[in-house]
Amino acid sequence: MYTSFDNNSLVKIVTLLKSHRTEYLSGQDISEALKLSRAAVWKHIKKLERLGYKIDSKAKLGYRLTKKTELLLPWEIVDGLKTQVFGKRAYYFDVIDSTQKYAVRLAKKPEENGSLIVSEKQTHGRGRIDRKWVSPSGGIWMSLVLQPNFEILNVTLFPLLASLAVAIAIEKSLKLKPKLKWPNDVTLRGKKVAGMLVDASVESDKIEYLVLGIGINFKINPEQIDKKIKSTENYYGVTTLTRKNDKSDPIKFVQILLYELENIYRLILNKNYQQLIREWTKRSSIIGKKISVSTPTGAIKGKVIQVDYDGALVLSSKGVRQRILVGDVG
Repeated sequence: MYTSFDNNSLVKIVTLLKSHRTEYLSGQDISEALKLSRAAVWKHIKKLERLGYKIDSKAKLGYRLTKKTELLLPWEIVDGLKTQVFGKRAYYFDVIDSTQKYAVRLAKKPEENGSLIVSEKQTHGRGRIDRKWVSPSGGIWMSLVLQPNFEILNVTLFPLLASLAVAIAIEKSLKLKPKLKWPNDVTLRGKKVAGMLVDASVESDKIEYLVLGIGINFKINPEQIDKKIKSTENYYGVTTLTRKNDKSDPIKFVQILLYELENIYRLILNKNYQQLIREWTKRSSIIGKKISVSTPTGAIKGKVIQVDYDGALVLSSKGVRQRILVGDVG
């Protein structure tokens, strides 16, 4: 595990190399600047290369950083991040059972408000209704710890908040046009590219903490996921945002996403629900269409009228107006 708040020797060397991008730094210079042995400098350089940094090494000249990593390392996410709170504390794992599970363990600590947990892979990723979430390398698997000061009724807005933020981040960074499928899916060309999960702890009608999980197929092989979950109920296919040789920067994408999440989060804090619903509706793939929704009490068919102020899906079913807070659109 790496964090954004451990200013260890590895991070210090990265920072030093970044500040001298146009020149070589000798091992001796780095050693003296950071009070490390030459052997320790060499070991850290090799570790940075394993983490995806491209470092040119030349005898009698030293080291020069030629390309930064694409791994979602916490010090890279924090470097240039424009949020006030979201992601300022970040945790990175190469492999974890579930970022959501780890985030829940942190969530009661006041200093963890806004903390980001991200992993390259998950072995037991979880989707809505305890469904399996396949999380191979190349995806963005993250959870965000929040300690919001508002009533429990607002929890139902978080899937909309998160999916809207992901859609805007995709639009801004990749110039694509995703669609939103109630309650929490982001789609591209009719296939799922991202999903959301919300875990909350409630005490005396107030939210003690909330953990927002986001899974994004950023640069994955869709077939790798398809073959494992294609038999899941209401499955409609998966796709990827970028392909293997695409140069899009996942670090920049996460920075934009965190910024958009924080901006939309403020809409809820300020009770500006209408703007959230309006922006979500603009990108909806189901408004005005006839659909079937699987709910805990059975399937409901009807025409989608709107998404309500609290995130409920409103249908016209057999001439009757139906509000649905929990369900899956078929």
